[in-house]
Amino acid sequence: MSSKPSVVVALSGGVDSAVAALLLRDRGHEVQCVHMTNWEDDGYCNAAQDFQDARRVCRELGVPLHRVNFTREYAERVFAQFLKDLECGLTPNPDVLCNREIKFGVLRNWARRLGGELLATGHYARLARNGSETQLLKARDANKDQTYFLHAVDGADFGDVVFPLGDLVKNEVRELARKARLPVADKKDSTGICFVGERPFSAFLKRYLPVSPGPIRTPDGEQLGEHDGLAFYTLGQRHGLGIGGVRGHDEKPWYVAEKRRDSNELIVVQYHDHARLAHDYVHAESVHWVNSAPAALQSGGKLRCAAKTRYRQADRACTVSDAGNGRVDVEFDEPGRAITPGQYIVFYAGERCLGGATITAAERLPRQRRDAMALARGASDSRAGRLAT
Repeated sequence: MSSKPSVVVALSGGVDSAVAALLLRDRGHEVQCVHMTNWEDDGYCNAAQDFQDARRVCRELGVPLHRVNFTREYAERVFAQFLKDLECGLTPNPDVLCNREIKFGVLRNWARRLGGELLATGHYARLARNGSETQLLKARDANKDQTYFLHAVDGADFGDVVFPLGDLVKNEVRELARKARLPVADKKDSTGICFVGERPFSAFLKRYLPVSPGPIRTPDGEQLGEHDGLAFYTLGQRHGLGIGGVRGHDEKPWYVAEKRRDSNELIVVQYHDHARLAHDYVHAESVHWVNSAPAALQSGGKLRCAAKTRYRQADRACTVSDAGNGRVDVEFDEPGRAITPGQYIVFYAGERCLGGATITAAERLPRQRRDAMALARGASDSRAGRLAT
């Protein structure tokens, strides 16, 4: 019997989790796999095919496979909130809630009942133990790093978790799968919302949300068309607006710049880099720190760090201020494009993911205020440099 802790691996039916199970088995752990069903197969989420792929992987690895159904928990804890946020005019990201509530919530508890001492997933992320803390770190593969989606999980809930792929890049993962002759070595990565799959998304949402048509207008009030309902659009969106050539305007594409819920208006602008799509000041709520809040904020000061407002976006320097009651205000050194209410802003100190918050509003500060803030920031950095020396 292995002296290493037993591991339950969340096996999705894809290559990443399959290689996670392979690596742990080869390291001498007692491995069991569990395949979750969180959405009923309706032709898009491919739940039946994913389960069959998981069975084939476990047969090749010689490890047991369990199957659990969390469709009720997913509907209650993730999808219901997703729809509620959409109705409020937000653009939510259910993958973050899925990680907190399902993978590292009900699944983690289920793995314990199964006898697993550790839970493993195929996430691209790393964990570091620092005393009593478990810190969340970026993966070696910057292009696949998934800490953005993991920021809402408590550090304490990572204490018995392992991420075997954290120090690998994707092509290495596929090569390991090929060498082990795993049947999913070349399976295409899924890119849709977790467990919902890739599908015509607007049509899917219309099964759950009412159609509420309203005008599509320019910032000057010119009506260009009609939308189906603000819930079906997001800031920065280009496709699906139904706006063709418009008299008096050039042929450049149109982008969603604002959703006015009170008047049910969708405001659009031309040009990818339009000023109305550039934001450098963010208001966010429901802030969550993976471990404790950074010392700078605990003492009433400001936190200098980096942040991203979308997955795979480059980190951008910013200053975070505590606004009270779980809210933060974030000033970016440089503006970002189409920062969207309902999405998450996630904070980093180097490789470490500190936590994140839900964006409630984004704006572009007047030039005079931006210049004053930049001047104050420069003076603060200068003082910090003198103290350091």
